[in-house]
Amino acid sequence: MSGIYARRIGVVVASAALAATSGLLTAPTAQAAMPTPVAASTARTYLSQLTVSAEGSSTGYSRDLFPHWITQSGACDTREVVLKRDGTNVTQNASCTAVSGSWYSQYDGASWTAASDLDIDHMVPLAEAWRSGASGWTTAQRQSFANDLTRPQLIAVTDNVNQSKGDQDPAEWLPSRTAYRCTYARAWVHVKHYYNLTVDSAEKSALQSVLNGC
Repeated sequence: MSGIYARRIGVVVASAALAATSGLLTAPTAQAAMPTPVAASTARTYLSQLTVSAEGSSTGYSRDLFPHWITQSGACDTREVVLKRDGTNVTQNASCTAVSGSWYSQYDGASWTAASDLDIDHMVPLAEAWRSGASGWTTAQRQSFANDLTRPQLIAVTDNVNQSKGDQDPAEWLPSRTAYRCTYARAWVHVKHYYNLTVDSAEKSALQSVLNGC
């Protein structure tokens, strides 16, 4: 695992260097994207309405309790739908696998041409949701959360960046690309508000700080 991770870092560094010299770090204007989160003003209101509570326990948590990626239509599962949505000129084979295209990772500004370099990030991580109230949900509710294409909950990003985020909340991790932090905070609050999940005090403070600068 460490070898793969090291390779990914090397690829990201090389990609960033190439993009910096060719001006590719600017997000493509015509690219599709995840559903637009609520405006900053609405996000600030939503944040004030969230229940502040100490983060719950991870006891009993398993990713298997959040079934994903489920079939969305035909041969296409949620991952492939998001890859198609978030990419540019994406071509899929008969199995709905993305075989070509290009993707811009909003978190770090890296550009990719291989779907294998992308993870589909859960904006509010599954384990974070578990500790914030989802432990009391039914499996069907957790499945809907894990495959939500309607809210700004799923986004294609550089795989090792998603891995570095893990299950951390905004008090512990924010995208390195500062231009995206406002959108990130708006999306995080949008999702937590919709699903009536709690926030801890440090998380709320970090979100307030970002949103106040939007």
